[in-house]
Amino acid sequence: MGRIRDFLVPPLAVGIFLSVGLMAAASAGFRLNMTASLPFGLYRETAPVSQLERGMFASFCLEDAEFIRLAKERRYVGGGTCQGGIKPLGKEIFGLPGDEISLQDGLIAVNGRIVPLTGVKSTDSHGRTMPASKLAPGVIPEGYALMLSPHHAGGFDSRYFGLVRLSSLHPLRPVFTW
Repeated sequence: MGRIRDFLVPPLAVGIFLSVGLMAAASAGFRLNMTASLPFGLYRETAPVSQLERGMFASFCLEDAEFIRLAKERRYVGGGTCQGGIKPLGKEIFGLPGDEISLQDGLIAVNGRIVPLTGVKSTDSHGRTMPASKLAPGVIPEGYALMLSPHHAGGFDSRYFGLVRLSSLHPLRPVFTW
């Protein structure tokens, strides 16, 4: 019996220690990103700021039932605390109220500047049909932002589900990325 205890207790203690540490880090606002939406790394959710800027990273929950269902069914995001039981998405702020969105050569442009890798795809990486884009060219209205993941061409972002309410954004500060 002593041998079994000696064999099981150290790994069990390490597992408990890691679990408690991860829960404490998550409750302190730390988020580990291992998706292509943002650079891989550790981020810290900061208090909402009154002055959001282009280039900032932020997390938010999807609000459109069609896209919540799609994200869950296709496993674009894991389980989490958002409506529908999915995780918040992490993206980069590319457009704010007053900015003009247009399409140039099949890519999204903000104020005339093309954002690379933002073409709307007809199918996802598994060949499944993507819904029609809800993003319309024009000026971003008050209270909304354009959220993109320009780090890969297959991003699930505003190019599909449209603009995101500013009030739903939670700024993310990179702590360590690679």
